Amino acid sequence: MPLPQPAPGTLKWWIIGTIGIGGGIALAIWFGLSATLGVPTWETLGSKPIDDQTVMVKFQVTRPAGQPMTCQIRALALDFSTVGSAEVKVPQSPNDTSEETVTVRTTTRAVAGQVRSCTMP
Repeated sequence: MPLPQPAPGTLKWWIIGTIGIGGGIALAIWFGLSATLGVPTWETLGSKPIDDQTVMVKFQVTRPAGQPMTCQIRALALDFSTVGSAEVKVPQSPNDTSEETVTVRTTTRAVAGQVRSCTMP
């Protein structure tokens, strides 16, 4: 069974449409990559309550090499309320990924700790 052919006189519009769709896809990919490259990311690796007044939080940050960062860490109670917070300065490093461990003072017993946000100056 042969493939159907475009109607006479419409081949030009099929070519223009195909080029337009390809250009739109390329533009969307470019916008997506430019919005995410060089943006810091973070991941909480774990937390451990030490006592009723402190919790230890271990996290990993990824950012462009040589850039310092500031991260906001919070300690959470059983009902997910914030019972402590800390601002941690992550020094610049020749590597783009680094692991940090911080101890956060709390007002009551915390069951977890997490990274809330990280920013580059």
